Formats: sequence, structure tokens, C-alpha cells
Amino acid sequence: MFDIDYAKTPVTDFYGSNCFTETEMGKYLSDPTIRELKEVQRGQRELTSDLADYVASAMKQWALTKGATHFCHWFQPLTGLTAEKHDSFITPTKGGKVLLEFSGKELIKGEGDASSFPNGGLRATFEARGYTAWDTSSPAFLKDVSGVKTLYIPTAFFSYNGEALDQKVPLLRANQALEKQTLRVLRALGNTTAKRVIINVGPEQEYFLVDKKFYDQRPDLRLSGRSVMGNLAAKGQELNDHYYGTISDRVTIFMRELNYELWKLGISSKTQHKEAAPNQFEIAVVYDAANLAADHNQLLMDVLQSVALRHGMVALLHEKPFLGVNGSGKHDNWSLATDDGTNLLSTGSNLEDNVQFLLFLTSFIKAVDEYAPLIRCGAATAGNDHRLGSSEAPPAIISLYLGEQLSSILDDLAEAKHCSKKDRQFVKLGVSMLPQLPKDLTDRNRTSPIAFTGNKFEYRMVGSSQSVSTANVYLNTAMAQVLEEVADRLENAKDKDLESHCIIKEFYEKHKRIIFNGNGYDDSWVEEARRRGLPNFCDTVSALPQMMSEKNLQLFANQKVLSKSEVESRVEISLQTYSKQVNIEAAIMVEMCRKYVIPAVVRYLGKLSDSITKQEALGLATDEQRQIATTLSTTLNKAIAATETLHVSVAKALSYKEEVLKQAELYRDEVVVQMLLLRSHVDVMETHTDKKMWPFPSYDDLLFRL
Repeated sequence: MFDIDYAKTPVTDFYGSNCFTETEMGKYLSDPTIRELKEVQRGQRELTSDLADYVASAMKQWALTKGATHFCHWFQPLTGLTAEKHDSFITPTKGGKVLLEFSGKELIKGEGDASSFPNGGLRATFEARGYTAWDTSSPAFLKDVSGVKTLYIPTAFFSYNGEALDQKVPLLRANQALEKQTLRVLRALGNTTAKRVIINVGPEQEYFLVDKKFYDQRPDLRLSGRSVMGNLAAKGQELNDHYYGTISDRVTIFMRELNYELWKLGISSKTQHKEAAPNQFEIAVVYDAANLAADHNQLLMDVLQSVALRHGMVALLHEKPFLGVNGSGKHDNWSLATDDGTNLLSTGSNLEDNVQFLLFLTSFIKAVDEYAPLIRCGAATAGNDHRLGSSEAPPAIISLYLGEQLSSILDDLAEAKHCSKKDRQFVKLGVSMLPQLPKDLTDRNRTSPIAFTGNKFEYRMVGSSQSVSTANVYLNTAMAQVLEEVADRLENAKDKDLESHCIIKEFYEKHKRIIFNGNGYDDSWVEEARRRGLPNFCDTVSALPQMMSEKNLQLFANQKVLSKSEVESRVEISLQTYSKQVNIEAAIMVEMCRKYVIPAVVRYLGKLSDSITKQEALGLATDEQRQIATTLSTTLNKAIAATETLHVSVAKALSYKEEVLKQAELYRDEVVVQMLLLRSHVDVMETHTDKKMWPFPSYDDLLFRL
């Protein structure tokens, strides 16, 4: 059992001990070599074979001292999960001996079967070659599983022809595009010192914990991650007593080990608390550069699940594992900063900084409005369809929350008839008052898909099981496109100050329709959004094809983030994933009904009927019992018929395998609808059946037994 005394071994002594950080490098590499590697990481020089050999040798020595015997290239294919291929350090020699070797060539590049991963038609089955390439910007780390230690090397994954087959490559491209255009804007504004721009991301991860003994008895949770049937317990979250509530001893001990494992990996888990639903929790880490944050979040999800198992629990990452209580998201906190620590979304303390802030703020407003359908796709999954628009998640309509105070300032600016200046005092735009505003410019709005929260934007739509890479690729690319326009205008302007104010005013006036500070759950917002001309793609199947619009294809091409074929492949993969996920859930539901639920209810109905017959023989009244039996019998027959109809609907959808969009539409319009109908019957039967005879643990067991 895990046990560590933090009084004897403080966090500072072991933090990052399983991560090949700069501190660890310094024990094995010279300062000049480390400087060369940093220049490679910053894109200032090419990676040479000699440098790769030096780093590989250092990694090997470090890993061996930790007890590792194998290394692997760790990558993020389009499955939404991670993948790894392990190789040992040993190389046979004469005399039956071995050497422990790890070359720069092995560090830089690996090879896998690309056709065995989702590729959306980019690779034929017989064209199997795919490559993994070392991502120098993300540090290697050691994974320790019950004393078995392996060196993990974060890598990109791409095809023989160079097409991106993973989440990392597009993110790195989008980061590069945004950094380039941001630096151009900063230079035009007179900033000559910033050398780098960092896109910072801080994901907040929500999850459920359930007892493993109950989880093992639920085929739906085991195979799909969510319950396809089940009544809410008599108590849910209506008392609001779970949110920020006292954490139980069992979960506290689990969280202690979770933090320990994350801290060893250099993942700065910071905040942990109970969430709104029973047995729901959240863990948040300190923000980091987008690429590293994405890697860390993938690793966090893996560690979270592993540690939970060691404590006899299962961590559920599905967006909606339980009907009737809050689902789980992954709030993506996004901001821009320079290498000298300046947050470009901070108001600053002087007029010039205010102008810079408003320029980047209104550019973001324009980016979200111009590319709302694409940004919607960043949260489009089958699991998230169950969550978006419910009481715990924003609606599918993309909007921005700025808060009344900041919106008022921008409204003042927009009302000015023209931009002019006199003695450096600009027309009264409300700009000069910004430094006097309190630190928090806005309240929080949990109903908004994207909210400004002081010095960052919180993209609240991302699902709990998703990679944060996808959402940030779309945000970064859209922002890069708008900043390219800003940079062009400023570079060609005779009066950059005046042009800055004109851009701010123009962007806000043309795109303020995207700003909504009200209640996103209110039914009137749907009509208001329609009146404003805002798109509403309420489900994954309607959202994903928007990626293929000419506007979005041109965007990706302009910023060199994704080629047309790469976009097409991602749309196809995502639609196929949607169909496969729904198919799995429907197949599980049919199986659970046929093999467990229907036989259990038949047995209970028989037992109830026998009891009624015996009571009537004694002259006892059984009218109410007969009513229960009638209800059960009627609902059972409906459930049997609905089960067969669902089976037929699934078979119909499967027959459209070659028509990816049509198949997804059938799953959405027929299979999902039929599943809801069948569930309504099953849930009624559960309420009228002896718990001892019901074949599965109830919501009461799953949500209130930790």
C-alpha cells in the first residue's frame, strides 16, 4: 500500500524525479549541449545526429539509474487515447552477452503500423508504414508500474508521406502559426524584446469514482464508460451538498497517492475538490505551454485511472456516465504570454498596455465569431452530446461571455463615431479607465461556452475524455488568421496608434453579436441566437461536416496547420468514432436486456404471480399487487419489442458502412432515439422489481458507496 511521510520527504525533494527535466539533464550533459538542445526546442537550430546521440546517452544513463529496462515512443493517435511500443535497451554481443544501448537514431525516430490506427483514408491497409518522431519540447519521463520502470519519449506520429496521424502534429503547427502572427503584431506595436510567444493552457479535469466491485457488474460501464440504463437514486445532487463537500477518507487517501504520482512526473496538480454530482471530482493543474499541457493531461488521465484501481475504485472519464446528474467536462483555460512573462490578455497598468489588451481581446472576439462552427467541432463527440446544454454544461451555441463591465467599455468604444487623437488623448473610449478596474473584470458564467475570466479565456465545452489538443488547434488557428490580418494592417499603417484603435472598434462592432452575458440555459437564448445569426449545431453529426466548409479549409491551408486531405480524414474518423461509440452502447443495451433484464423481470413476475395466487387462495386482497404485476407485464412486453426494434435499427445503420455521414445520421436519428425509448421501459421495470432480483448494481450503489 502506498505510504509516504511528507514531513520526512517533502514534495520539493521528489517533484519531477521521474521526469527528464533540465535539472536531471545537467547531471549527464554539459552546459553547451543543454544550450544547443534549448535552441532546437525554440526552433533556432536543426537537431544534429551528434546532439541526438548525446541526449540519448544521457537519457539512457538516467533511466538505467532509475531501474528502467525498456524505452518506448509515446504518441497520441486519433483514437483519443495514447499509444506506445516498447523496446529494451539490450543489444546481443558475442559470447552470449548483451550491451545496454540507446542511440540518437532510436531516440529521434521510431516506426509503427500506421494502417492499424485511424487514418480516415490517408493510408491503405497495405501501406502500413508510419513514423514516430521525438518531440524535443516535451520532456521524457519514467513510468513506474509496481516497480516496472519504462522510459517514455513523447513523439509525433505521421505517415510515410508526412500526413499527421495524431493530435500532436496539428497542435505544434497551430502553436507555431499563432506564435508567428502574435510576434508580428507585437513588433508592429513597438515591442522589440519579446522573442517567443507561449500559448498557455490549464485544463481542469472532471471525473467520477465508483467502487470496482459494482463497476465489474455493469457491462455498460465496462465496455462503454456510461450506464445505458438505471434509475436515479432517491437522492441526487438537488441538495447541493456534494459540491466542495468534505472528501471521504477513502477518496482522500486515493488523492494523496494520485498527487504523489503526478508530482513525480512533474505534473503540477494544484486543486482537488468534490464536484456537483455524487462521487464526482475535479483535479486542476497549473497552466503550461499548450503542447506540454496536452501531454500532461493525457498522462494525468492514465495515472488517474491506474491509481484509482489500486484503491479498489474505477475512475470514469465519460462525459455523461449517469443520467440525471451532472456530466463531466474539461475546462480549457487559454491565454497568450511572451517569454518575458507578459500576459497579452492582461489589462496592464498603462494606456499602451490597454490598447494592446483590447487589440488581442477584440481579435479573439472576431476569431470566435468568424470560426464558431469550427470551434464547436472542438467539443463534438458522442459522449459530449449527452452533456452540452444540460444543467452542468454550456449550450452548443458558441458565444463569448465578457461580463458587463468589460462589455460596457467596448460599447463605449463602438459608439464613438470615429477614431482620432489629440495630444495622445484618444477619443473617450473608456480605455483610460482600465487600470483603475478591480483585478477581476468579470463574474463567472458557467452557462457560457467561452468566458473571459480576468486574464484568460475559459473554453468550457471540451468533454472530460477528450484530448485538449483538438480544441486548442482550432482556437489557435482561428486566432492566428485574425492576427495575421491585424499584423498586415499595422505594418502598412502610417499611424499605428490610430490604426490600433480603428481595428479595436471595427472588430467589436462587426462581431459583438457573439458576446452574450446572460443565461445560456434560458430557452429564449436559442431564439435570440438565431436572431443574431449565430449557428446552432446541437449534435456531433451536424457539427463535424462544418470542418469541410471552404472557409475552414482555406483557414487551415493559410496557416499551414492541416491539408485538405488531413481535414477530410479527421472528419471521417470522428464520424466513424461517433457511430462506433453509439453502436457499442446500443449493442450492450440489447445484450443486457436480452440476457439479464428480461429474464430477471420474467422471474420476478412469475414469483409475484405465484404470491398473488397463494394470497387469493387464502381470501386476501391483491388488487394493488395485481396492478403492479400488470404494470410490469405491460412494460416488459414493450421492452421486449423495443429491444428487437433497437437491434434492427443497429443492423440498418451498420449496413451503411461505406457512407460515413449517412451512417452517423442513422445512429443519431434512429438508434439513439430507440435507446432512449428502451431505457424508459427498463427504468420503469427497475422501480417495480425486487432489488435482490435486479441483475445490476443500482445508481444508489454506484453513486453513494464510497
